[in-house]
Amino acid sequence: MQLSKAEEQLMKYLWKLEKAFMKDLLDAFPEPKPATTTVATLLKRMTDKGFIDYALYGKSREYYPLVKKTDYFSKHVNGLIKNFFNDSASQFASFFTSETNLSTSELEELKKIVDKELLKKQK
Repeated sequence: MQLSKAEEQLMKYLWKLEKAFMKDLLDAFPEPKPATTTVATLLKRMTDKGFIDYALYGKSREYYPLVKKTDYFSKHVNGLIKNFFNDSASQFASFFTSETNLSTSELEELKKIVDKELLKKQK
């Protein structure tokens, strides 16, 4: 199950806030803010898809994520690698490092991250 772009944007606000009422989510949007009914529809869809849930306080709902941000994006990156790079992480890394105009310092930082992961896996 996947989120639409609009649902993903709303989910980003919810991940950042951790728990939020409708008012909090509306406040998180830049101007022009979406209609309350639009956000309510998105929240209903996201609840139905199993990405979020809510606690009732009288008639108010406090929404919270059921899916961690890291889990969501990890699944997407893995899908991207599988679908566009023949399930090859090295093809993805080659494309990412050559086609994204990374600076020397950014490449050095990536190298440190990879080296750190290699050390962890060798233990």
